[in-house]
Amino acid sequence: MEFRHLRYFLVLAEELHFGRAARRLSMSQPPLSLNIQQLEASVGARLFTRSSKSVALTAAGLAFVPAARALLEQAGQAARLAHDVGQGMAGSLSIGFAGTMLYSGLPAILARFQAQHPRVRLLLRELSSSEQLIELAHDRLDIGFVHTTRVPPELSQILVSSQALVGCLPAGHRLARQASLDLQALQGEPFAVVSRSVSPDYHERILGICADAGFHPEIRYELRHWLSVVSLVSQGMGVALVPAALSRSALAGTAFVPLDTATMPYDTHCLWTTARDDSALAAFVAAVRMTRQPQGDGEAAKVD
Repeated sequence: MEFRHLRYFLVLAEELHFGRAARRLSMSQPPLSLNIQQLEASVGARLFTRSSKSVALTAAGLAFVPAARALLEQAGQAARLAHDVGQGMAGSLSIGFAGTMLYSGLPAILARFQAQHPRVRLLLRELSSSEQLIELAHDRLDIGFVHTTRVPPELSQILVSSQALVGCLPAGHRLARQASLDLQALQGEPFAVVSRSVSPDYHERILGICADAGFHPEIRYELRHWLSVVSLVSQGMGVALVPAALSRSALAGTAFVPLDTATMPYDTHCLWTTARDDSALAAFVAAVRMTRQPQGDGEAAKVD
């Protein structure tokens, strides 16, 4: 049985006339009759009764009509799905991200991509940078947004954003209304940070910045999520250095103050496996390139 047999059968079932059915199918009657005979031989039952004056469906033919329609529809859906996936128009992508991406470009990237590819399902997972590298290595993520320079050579990357670290203080803190913050003024304050196990790069960055300012920070709280850090500060329990994008979180009880000396920027990179040949993935990378922040213009096809 072939799909053309089903198509010919359904047209003849509608017309109940070989001549009219053949004209609809743009063919002559003999090959139509031959195909119907082949179909009947395949299913093992007569589907039509024929006479010199009429054509009618048998009981088997009547029962076969809905099944034939369903088979053709399923075949059409399968073909359309394969085409759409091949063109990057359907399927799914699993995307890892660190929490700051909610305030530094991820929503705009997702909106751009979904507007162009509404049939691609996006699955988002909040993970630390180190967790994302593990998931990418095991093909459990298609895309990652990380804050680390420790990227394996088999991954490609785009610099998505580059932002400063700023002081995050309780709104009632004595330095909260300063135009800029002398970091040394936070010596002896209890610091809240994202833990070393979650973000070793950030953790070392904080220690280095404070060392350059002449003191070792008193790290009192180690947390897993950026918003947990900001929330703790909002309760007046400590201070923090956080990426500037978190000032958009608008969490009541916090003040964000620029540092009075420049520090190494806090970069976000989009990562994916270089060897992956996937149209939806390529389309998502294109959306990232179009949406990334202007200061994130530097990029590398691969990290060596």
